[in-house]
Amino acid sequence: MKKRKNETIKIIPLGGVGEIGKNMYVLDIDDDIFVIDAGLMFPENEMLGIDIVIPDITYLENNKERIKGIFLTHGHEDAIGALPYILMKINVPVYGTKLTIALAKEKLKEIKVKRQVEFVIIHSDSLLQFETADISFFKTTHSIADSVGICIHTSEGNIVHTGDFKFDQGVQGAYRAEIGKMAQIGEQGVLCLLSDSTEAEHPGFNISETLVATEMSNAFHSAKGRIVLACFASNLLRIQQVFDAAFENGRKVALVGKSLERINDIAFKLGYLHVKAEDLIIPVQDIEKYDDDKIVVLATGNQGEPFAVLQKMAKRNHKHINIKQGDTVIITASPSPGLELFMSKTIDMLYRAGATVLSGSNKVHVTGHGLQEDLKLMLNLIKPKYFIPVQGEYRMLIAHGKLAAQVGITRDRIFIPEKGEVLEYKNGKMSVGGRVPSGNVLIDGIGVGDVGNIVLRDRRLLSQDGILIVVVTLNKTKKMIASGPEIISRGFVYVRESEQLMGESTKLVRDIVEKNMSKDAFDWSSIKQEIRDQLNYYLYDKTKRRPMILPIIMEV
Repeated sequence: MKKRKNETIKIIPLGGVGEIGKNMYVLDIDDDIFVIDAGLMFPENEMLGIDIVIPDITYLENNKERIKGIFLTHGHEDAIGALPYILMKINVPVYGTKLTIALAKEKLKEIKVKRQVEFVIIHSDSLLQFETADISFFKTTHSIADSVGICIHTSEGNIVHTGDFKFDQGVQGAYRAEIGKMAQIGEQGVLCLLSDSTEAEHPGFNISETLVATEMSNAFHSAKGRIVLACFASNLLRIQQVFDAAFENGRKVALVGKSLERINDIAFKLGYLHVKAEDLIIPVQDIEKYDDDKIVVLATGNQGEPFAVLQKMAKRNHKHINIKQGDTVIITASPSPGLELFMSKTIDMLYRAGATVLSGSNKVHVTGHGLQEDLKLMLNLIKPKYFIPVQGEYRMLIAHGKLAAQVGITRDRIFIPEKGEVLEYKNGKMSVGGRVPSGNVLIDGIGVGDVGNIVLRDRRLLSQDGILIVVVTLNKTKKMIASGPEIISRGFVYVRESEQLMGESTKLVRDIVEKNMSKDAFDWSSIKQEIRDQLNYYLYDKTKRRPMILPIIMEV
């Protein structure tokens, strides 16, 4: 499509490889940079106290004058969640479909980004023309409407990014995939395909959403009491099925969760959600006005994640609704990697609270990502020269690479990238060409990137053996202790039952301080270090624990 000959094409994943979420892929074509997605990731277990994780965009900051825009594939957090933080640092146009842009704007409003940002609404027939490449789009099927794949047209062939996708012949409207257009792109000649690997380990085709809708309606019909249904706030396909099943079975729907209410408002306004009766949705405060068998509670938690809110309900700590005997809980969400144990504990707690639990094994939920046969179909439609599996943990990328080999792509044309690795196409050949800065930027409260490995290490130590604070006040002129030593323990031992240990520790600190003060010259830092070293040795000998020791020396 392009007349200008492209000299250098670089593909750089800044996130989304070797992990679930945090999707961000950079296409560096001659003088222009095109960024696909700007997602976040939820923290792993060892990231204590961290709220969310976003990609390191040092490379983009260093080259911001060359960036032509950020192109969004869909409206989930793993594609748009990092956008507010990134736009604070680089002000570039953002391209996406109507629903995706509406959700992106809401994210900026939520994080209070005051900068004026240029948002450009595209549709699947849009063609964007730039100096070095043209960009077109094709509809894909995913659990949120208005999802698209992106095709970058270069003189060396098309570069295709699928976004999150699956194939489902039963869906309609804003969820229907443009399979014909995918095949057409494949016939034009595709240099490289970047494809969703989330479910690459699972064989077969995906279950159709029409079957899920039927199973959900049957579950609603069979439930004798209240139904509490948990899902991700942005799974609009599932939410629509809940509204339809509730209407068919004469139930009212109450929404619980700010993110759910916010996304629903946007989706209703834009016509991506609809109800068959105006009074179908009721305020959560009105639940008591209806019989239990007439109620469905649709719930999500913080960041749209449903398991924490279910635990609150099971513990009877939720301000609006708590689980009781006779409730049916339907979980229509797959746990993120690392949250499987959390989900298992949640289900156990729900049973203890008296509920019947239905989850994915009851066919009330299906993933929004393609299984192995879906992935092979995409490979056969696109027919790429080179293949880069993305959007998955490392084992998923490997599994996807094996599928590509099965459909005829040779091993030397399959690249499994690391974050920050530069895949360069030059002189008719793709190769690994160095690295750019990459990694995790941790967000804790309003702090962006101010929590690093040292802070996380300290949090880990505190969580393991607690902290011991030693406070001593010195009179430097008289060379004597004015007050203390006082030892304060948190998370180490129960002080009332460890009086002897605390007494010996206090005596040890006093001896160290007095010994140092008797010298002609002494400094605070050497006293502090000796307190740390000797107290650490003594406490480990007595308890086999290593608390963080924090000496505080004051002077009067």
